[in-house]
Amino acid sequence: MKYILSLFAISAFVFTTNFKPSPDVGANIHNSWDILLKKHVSSSGNVNYNGFKSDIKALNAYILLLKENQPSNSWSKNEKLAYWINAYNANTISLMVRNWPVTSIKKITKGAKGPWDIAFINLEGKTYSLNNIENDIIRKRFNEPRIHFAVNCASKGCPSLRNEAFIASKLMTQLQEQTVKFINDPSKNIISTNSAKISKLFDWYKIDFTKNGSVIDFINKYSKTKASSSAVISYTDYSWEVNK
Repeated sequence: MKYILSLFAISAFVFTTNFKPSPDVGANIHNSWDILLKKHVSSSGNVNYNGFKSDIKALNAYILLLKENQPSNSWSKNEKLAYWINAYNANTISLMVRNWPVTSIKKITKGAKGPWDIAFINLEGKTYSLNNIENDIIRKRFNEPRIHFAVNCASKGCPSLRNEAFIASKLMTQLQEQTVKFINDPSKNIISTNSAKISKLFDWYKIDFTKNGSVIDFINKYSKTKASSSAVISYTDYSWEVNK
């Protein structure tokens, strides 16, 4: 009996000391967000805000989970980036739901502040706005221009909200797919050999898209139709109508 118990104790010790959590933090933290996105966002990116409103407790629980499981030095770069993209998108949905119904996110204001400058997101012991997360954290820390096709501004002019959570193990593929989808969407960008009528995103965030060449160089990496280096650039109208 003592021998059996000793084997049991050794086995328990080995299991405990060798146990490792999922290599992808997001597989655990972002699962509930993934469920909500699959439930309330279509494959084309149309958002059912009434559905999110009916699931407000689950949405709030996920946002609380983000607060309780913030990135640490042990996290990989992709785990951290996936976390912040999901945090941005979930809090955008939260802002919309708490003010629903609205015809545009730009209708949401607080004093003189527009929706992206309202500080309401509690993370890292601070209170952030959406602009803080996008500009001071994501853009500043990660140097990844494709994030502009992953973070969502709740508007039809934006790249579509992906109907699954971003997670580290799939992040590069997800960013690639989001970028290709947006650039080749004729409602957002009309590209030919001699002209490129493109989204204003490429103007607003030009500094991010031109670190390794021109805007045309960046677009040609993902566009099915390649524009010449001398193509005339103009910009499409940006729709702030809600993406429902």
